[in-house]
Amino acid sequence: MKALVVGCGRVGSAVALQLQGSGWDVTVLDENEDALGRLGESWTGGFVVGHGMDLKLLREAGIEDADAVVVTTDGDNTNLVMAQAAQKLFQVPEVVVRVLDPARAQFYATKGLRIVCPTSAAIETLVSAVRHAEEEVPA
Repeated sequence: MKALVVGCGRVGSAVALQLQGSGWDVTVLDENEDALGRLGESWTGGFVVGHGMDLKLLREAGIEDADAVVVTTDGDNTNLVMAQAAQKLFQVPEVVVRVLDPARAQFYATKGLRIVCPTSAAIETLVSAVRHAEEEVPA
């Protein structure tokens, strides 16, 4: 299985390493060449330097043969445009995109994108923890 991970920050690099550890053939695309250091010296996957909205670079990174694309840059707009290109233009079977804005995440989820929204997850966890603590307080 082949995966393309766009964005090699804390999340993207961890995703790339875990997928590779599971036997996937992984290529990472990031604007910053220094981000390659996050993958470690034993990284055997591909690494392409450039912006993920560059169609030529996406092709160079192997998007046309990818079974999955994971988009994890630090910009919601960029992530959503790249995810839609992967899904609609390149017909990638599995596209997963990180979106920080809960309202935007909900909207694009209705458009068929697989969204991961850490902000929504954090809100739910924090509210649940407060409610749980509230239940434990003796009356």
